[in-house]
Amino acid sequence: MRIALKVAYIGTEFRGYQIQSGVPTVEGEIFRALKELNIIKDPKSARYIGSGRTDAGVHALGQVIAFDTDNPKLAIPRVINSALPPSIWAWSRAEVPDNFHPRGEAISREYRYFMCGECFNIPLMRKASRLLKGTHNFSNFAVVESNKNPIKTVELIDIRLDGRFVTLDIKADAFLWHMVRKIVTALRMVGNEARDVEWLERMLHPEEFEEGLEPAHAYGLFFKQVNYGIDIPWEDDAYSKRLPADRLFEQFMWHGVMAEVFKTLKDSMQPPEKTND
Repeated sequence: MRIALKVAYIGTEFRGYQIQSGVPTVEGEIFRALKELNIIKDPKSARYIGSGRTDAGVHALGQVIAFDTDNPKLAIPRVINSALPPSIWAWSRAEVPDNFHPRGEAISREYRYFMCGECFNIPLMRKASRLLKGTHNFSNFAVVESNKNPIKTVELIDIRLDGRFVTLDIKADAFLWHMVRKIVTALRMVGNEARDVEWLERMLHPEEFEEGLEPAHAYGLFFKQVNYGIDIPWEDDAYSKRLPADRLFEQFMWHGVMAEVFKTLKDSMQPPEKTND
């Protein structure tokens, strides 16, 4: 039987999603758990496939994986989570057709990026972001691998201010390596008025204009979900959602307090303002 799972993770301690020799990865932990629980013998024979890769430090809510198993009764989130570290958890399950390919059958993917927004011109960022919607050559906004088509279609891009943070949501048919993080860099440059909107428009024509961009920090990037053109009978596991929710609330409270501690320390280290006396 072929099983699909939705998997969430906090990517801080991992060197990305895809398995690599000698370093901790999300996929490596999933492989270990599935083999340890006798759900699969090895990824190749189980035809294990993930919906996409995320870089070191990137987080996810809706990574989709699929594999074949002879033990479908064990292939449920709460059992699999018992063998995973707390920073990775499965939370929804579906029995899918034997030919289901979570990457090849995806019709779109959605990401979210969080950034501090106290010093940005938000209306200008929104104006610039509208240029990115539609079908474009995103070579100036990505590391384009030799076998990848740089032409992608951005279906949605939304920027909003929430307290001290700017949240960027973006949905596209597919994404290139570092594409979201470089788009964030470009919009931040417009938002702090280091570049203008006309510059962003030129960046969408790499055959005429080229400029390298550094990707924004990975820790702000969040892989939200994958969308499919077929109906997948997902069944959420209430227990497998409630347990990490409790742990995440504790971390939320701790990091919220620490953010204020860091801010107080930072503000206290600022040199005094000069006066005209």
